[in-house]
Amino acid sequence: MRKITPVLMSGGAGTRLWPLSTQARPKQFHALGGEHTLIQETALRFTTEAFAPPMVIGNAAHADLTRAQLAEVGVTASALILEPVGRHTGAAACVSALAAVEAGAELMLLLSADARIADPAALRAAVALGATAAEAGALVIFGITPTGPETGYGYIRAEAGDEPVRKMAAFEEKPDLATAKAYVADSAYSWNAGIFLFSPTAFVAEAEQIAPDLIAAARTALAEAERDGDLVRLGKAFRGVPSVAVDVAIFEKTDKAMVVSADIGWSDVGAYDALWAEGAKTAAGDVAQGPVIAVDTANNLAISDGPVVVLAGVEDLAVVVENGVVLVTRRDAPGAVRAAVEAVKKAGREDLL
Repeated sequence: MRKITPVLMSGGAGTRLWPLSTQARPKQFHALGGEHTLIQETALRFTTEAFAPPMVIGNAAHADLTRAQLAEVGVTASALILEPVGRHTGAAACVSALAAVEAGAELMLLLSADARIADPAALRAAVALGATAAEAGALVIFGITPTGPETGYGYIRAEAGDEPVRKMAAFEEKPDLATAKAYVADSAYSWNAGIFLFSPTAFVAEAEQIAPDLIAAARTALAEAERDGDLVRLGKAFRGVPSVAVDVAIFEKTDKAMVVSADIGWSDVGAYDALWAEGAKTAAGDVAQGPVIAVDTANNLAISDGPVVVLAGVEDLAVVVENGVVLVTRRDAPGAVRAAVEAVKKAGREDLL
């Protein structure tokens, strides 16, 4: 099998995990209860012989942090592509695919740097399964086997059949609960985790057919980039690249998409409820990181970077103390955290973000 180049997209802001996740240090640079940070975990999944050194595309402000965190786990990126502004996954996919073509990469695995995968071996096995289709020119997307009727994720519908690699039929938006239950009961449906495998040459050719403005703008941005060793600093032209998800720009329109089902224990660790669900719980169901004292409590998440947090007579809360900010919210209310971020902006306290 050809060596596969992992491309780690590290431009996410992790707003639903504020104040733990901030603009200066978004969630991919936090351990979130694990041994390594999320970007370190992601890179370490692909240190086998089947994979080439990774490329990383992310915010220019995090160049030093990215390089330092990868060095801590013995990983050196083949290229670090730096975005002056965020332009969504379509731009990241196109720029990195063009860079992969330049580098002579035969296959590339595009995925987020800020998700957790409980079974990396199962992911690598799924990638090996999809590689044959990718070598033949397919654009492969990995559908995550649902563990429940999740309304916060998009879904992929594959065509009927028992084959391990099936043609993609459609993307489905985030459903209501009744629809999500129906999806979970139907093996044609899986979660869309945004993990893709393809020949970068095939991807670029397809983008030229169905998203010509996007790939042309990405090509200009890469051509005008400043290069210094492994650093590729995208310049002002990148600001003109359309901001659109790669799913919408390419995968919803192509007839070359194939789905590989993957039961890998995936979580986007995108909200405090997810951190609580993954964490080691006390007998009362509380999860504590840092100095926490709890009495007469149940099912709370408490995180502190120093000050002692005392919980008394409360349940289902997320209490986060980070960098001098204290957030108290319902554990299962990511929308409330987004609203809090907006309130902080309106109060003129962007320095807290």
